[in-house]
Amino acid sequence: MKELIIGTNEAGQRLDKFLGKYMKLAPRSFLYKMLRKKNITLNGKKASGSEILSQSDHIKLFLSDETIDKFSDEITDQFSYITEKALKKTSGEGSGTRRKSSSGKTDPGRADLDIIYEDAHTIFINKPVGMLSQKAKPEDISLVEHLITYLMDSGQIRPEELRTFRPSVCNRLDRNTSGLVAAGKTLAALQDLSAMFRERSMKKYYLCLVKGHVQRNSYVEGYLVKDDKTNRVTVAREPVKGAVPVATEYRPLQQGRFIEKEGGGQPGTGNRGIREGTDVTLLEVHLITGRTHQIRAHLASVGHPLIGDYKYGDRKINDRFCREYGLTSQLLHSYRLCMPVCVGELEELSGREITASPPERFEMICRDCGVM
Repeated sequence: MKELIIGTNEAGQRLDKFLGKYMKLAPRSFLYKMLRKKNITLNGKKASGSEILSQSDHIKLFLSDETIDKFSDEITDQFSYITEKALKKTSGEGSGTRRKSSSGKTDPGRADLDIIYEDAHTIFINKPVGMLSQKAKPEDISLVEHLITYLMDSGQIRPEELRTFRPSVCNRLDRNTSGLVAAGKTLAALQDLSAMFRERSMKKYYLCLVKGHVQRNSYVEGYLVKDDKTNRVTVAREPVKGAVPVATEYRPLQQGRFIEKEGGGQPGTGNRGIREGTDVTLLEVHLITGRTHQIRAHLASVGHPLIGDYKYGDRKINDRFCREYGLTSQLLHSYRLCMPVCVGELEELSGREITASPPERFEMICRDCGVM
């Protein structure tokens, strides 16, 4: 017999969902049969599986260890292997970052996380360029794996708990977009944060450097169509089949100009002859809807593509920045999240603004262009 006590991370879900995670390989028919025969009980009573679990509930499994092991996914061993692999893998500009707490102190732990804010239920991380928010393929190492490694190292989650709940991120950024990613450390926080993003009650602001001089604030709408084969999107003015409506608001913060030095070279070494100049603008973008590549495609569609964006941008201009700075990805950074009024587990976030500084390369380019 094995007894399980429901903790904060497991509370709020149905009993049958919990059992399906704990014994991942067991057929649902087996689990319901065990419930009917009282081989699985909830708080000492027969259960149907539809009950919503509360913290401190007791589940008893009147099953042999061999049966439980047979139906259990060896998640702990698998995760240990994955995280050890993650520790050896660099992630672009993020490979040199260190884990920081909200107090500003540095913790030289195993996972390279720049933690902007953390409480008992949530954590906000400044994701570096080059790191996936979530897995795209089974073998990928993403921010989620680094997050779980950090929570295990700091004693906030036990390996056993990963059978029934995995902390995860609530919003996703493109691999080469940096900035704030919110994550829930408990099931309730994960659900509530995800609802904020889905219902747009949380306001999301980005910084980006774009081609040209943007003169005024703008609110642009359109219809976004995604081509899954090429992983590209297009923005149409009128609704078409398969399109979803998008809305983007932006305002210019500072106009500037990029002058490429003759022969390229290292930034900050002075002008050594002048090549062609490029007008640029630093924008603050309020992302109203949140679709794939929305900011990148939407700004390109109105003649202001992001600097460094080879998928939607101006290759000739991007090549100049690549020669000068080694830039190979878009200058787009999720820098500010504004929270609505929050209750329950998220009460500490109520009305709070969370901000994250752009990567060093982003700031260097903006300074050189005179926009920061």
